[in-house]
Parts: sequence; structure tokens; C-alpha cells
Amino acid sequence: MDALTERFEQERPRLRAVAYRMLGSAAEADDAVQEAWLRFHRTDAGEIDNIPAWLTTVVARICLSLLRTRRNHREEPLDGQPEPDDDRRDPGQEAELADTVGLALLVVLDALGPAERVAFVLHDMFAVPFDEIAPVIGKTPAATRQLASRARRRVRGGTPADADLPRRRKVVEAFLAASRGGDFEALLALLDPDVVLHADRFVGPSPAPIELRGVESVRRGAILASERARASELALVDGAPGLLMVREGRLAVVLAFRVDGDRITGIDVIADPERLRELELAVL
Repeated sequence: MDALTERFEQERPRLRAVAYRMLGSAAEADDAVQEAWLRFHRTDAGEIDNIPAWLTTVVARICLSLLRTRRNHREEPLDGQPEPDDDRRDPGQEAELADTVGLALLVVLDALGPAERVAFVLHDMFAVPFDEIAPVIGKTPAATRQLASRARRRVRGGTPADADLPRRRKVVEAFLAASRGGDFEALLALLDPDVVLHADRFVGPSPAPIELRGVESVRRGAILASERARASELALVDGAPGLLMVREGRLAVVLAFRVDGDRITGIDVIADPERLRELELAVL
């Protein structure tokens, strides 16, 4: 038993990384890895030719089942989902895992179908051959290759050839850095004097939509949202640079920007689940 435990613990970091990229939640990833340990414990290890491959397959199947269950309940509004128990959350570990993947990539992965996500993560991120992935998702190797290829195209998002894109990206990156750091002067330099911010009613805390006009109002709002900014990442939102705010690997809020020259003239803060589902998101 000690030898089995030691062998499993050697694989645990990699298994957790696989599960986190599939599920986008540290707590769910830990649950999946623990379930894999229980199955490993109940199996005669002497009959397993390749323990790392066997464990990867088991974790992938557990994650696929969780993803399919999650997809069946996808119509639940984001603001209606219960917060995870505080004692199950480790913000430091969650942030560390997110940094290894990228919040924007997690959000785009969440838009993939369960089989697409499993095929893409296993092959593109962990170099698992298609003939080993195929039995996990119940497809032929050729069909699995097609799923991974389709997922790869969706993740890349077909970024348009826009000569203005680098400049607008630089402006949005500067806004994110200034918001995170509470840099008043930098925000003043980025915001147009007549900037307008619209936030839908799902953003909160007000039950009604919010509109802020003028550089001072928008600057104060950005400073107040500095904690949210720390959980945000740059991405393409309908083909233009924007920000994604993520909670537990799930998309919570999107900021879409209107940029004129080197100034931000408008910000649309979107948290309405219906509107979020209609957005085209891609990793920059």
C-alpha cells in the first residue's frame, strides 16, 4: 500500500494539471484526482502495464463525465449559482493554477463541447496520442483528431488581420494594469474626457443597469473594481481587445472597449448570461 501511495503521489501534480485544464476549477480537479486514487486503490496495480497512462485515462473519463453533467445544467444563470464552500477554496492555489493556464484560455475552453475539450487538452497540452484519447471519448482516432483540430481553431478564434489591433490591445492592457494597481494618473491618461461606461443589471450591486459618464466617474468605478481586475485577463471580445473576469474558471463578466486613438471612449460591462453566451471570445 505504501508503494502504491508513493507511486500515485508522484503522478498527482500532473493529474491535477490535466484535471484543472479540463474543468477550470481547483476544487473539482482535486475531487477528480481523489476519485482516480480510489479507483487505483481498488485495482490490481500488477495488471496495469503503464500506470501514468492508466491514471491519465481514468482522470480524463472522470472529467468528461463531470463536463457532460455540467453542460446539462448550463442554462442556470451565473448569478444564481451558489458560491463554493470557503473551506474548499484555496485562493492561492486557484490563482497559481490559473496563472499556469491563463484565464482567457480557460474561458474559451469552457465554450468547447466536453469531447472537444478532452481531446484538445490531452493532445495539445499533454501530448497524449489520438489512439489513446479515442477510447476515452468513445470516438475513432480519426474522429478524435478532427475534434481536437476543431477545438484548436475555436481556441485561436480566427483573429482578424486588423492593423489597428496592436494599438487597441496596448490601450486595454494599460487600462488593466492601471486598474489593478489603483493608478489614478494612468487611468486619467487613458480615459477620454467624455467616456461612458454602461453596466447591465447583472453586474451588481444595483438591481438596475448603471451608466457612468465622464472621466472622473469612470475612473472611480475602475478603482473600486480593482479586486475584480486582478481576476481578469486580456482576450478578444467579438474580434476586439477586451477583458474577461473569471470566477472558478467560469466566465463572470466581460468588458468590451471602444477606443479612439489612444483613449478609451466607451466601456460595456456585461454579466447578463444571455449576452455572455452570444459573445465570440478568443485567446490573444
